Amino acid sequence: MSVIKNININLYRKRRLVNFLVLACSVLTTLFGLFWLVWLLETLFLHGFRYLNLSVFTEPTPPPGQSGGLANAIAGSVLITIMGVLLGAPLGVLSGTFLSEYGNRSRVAPIIRFVNDVLLSAPSIILGVFIYEIVVVPSGHFSGWAGSLSLALIALPIIVRTTEDMLKLVPNTVREAACALGAPRWKVTVAIVYRAARAGIFTGILLAVARISGETAPLLFTALNNQFWSSSLNEPVANLPVVIFQFAMSPYEDWQHLAWAGALLITISVLILNIIVRTFLRTGK
Repeated sequence: MSVIKNININLYRKRRLVNFLVLACSVLTTLFGLFWLVWLLETLFLHGFRYLNLSVFTEPTPPPGQSGGLANAIAGSVLITIMGVLLGAPLGVLSGTFLSEYGNRSRVAPIIRFVNDVLLSAPSIILGVFIYEIVVVPSGHFSGWAGSLSLALIALPIIVRTTEDMLKLVPNTVREAACALGAPRWKVTVAIVYRAARAGIFTGILLAVARISGETAPLLFTALNNQFWSSSLNEPVANLPVVIFQFAMSPYEDWQHLAWAGALLITISVLILNIIVRTFLRTGK
């Protein structure tokens, strides 16, 4: 009995040691990542708030050596992002619905999931080059529509994945009860399943918005930039990510100051969107 007891004690001590080492490595890794995150955010906030003023929201981007703001770039970013979500969200929700509700007996569903996973992990610059080849090159010019399509292509796999996952969380007994009452399958999906999963679906759309709101690489190949107010999506449209990229790389201090302010605006916007997403996740449970 004493031998067995000693073996159990040694095994217990070994497990405690392994548990302590794993927890210590996890905590150190987390602190290492948080250190660089806090450092970057501190630098961004210190520089960004210094140059953030009312003219940033009311005046368009200036030429070198003159005062101005980011109003046209902010408006262009909002316009392109909204159009990208409007193009990508309906297709993403419908695709996720097909995979969740009708994909079990379909041979096409595995192919759609595979393509969606490829798009989910594809670099955004590759998607921008793809839209450049099929939209910008044939049309002969950059445009806001091309930028919106590139952002929609980035948002699409996120919405598909979250929609499918949220719909699968709805119990099958709910569907069976509705079908037992004589409701057709499409009516069950639209009136019952969507209603039960609406918070999760909307959360996925917000995650997609947060994902595409700061994208720069695809817009360099599609929407490019414009120093003026753009009222048409058939021409190059000013947008905040590309303006930040160009101004930060420029030798002019006034442009660099606006780049800091623009980077801070995007960071705050993404932070607010993520807080809203967390709120919806809590209320949707």
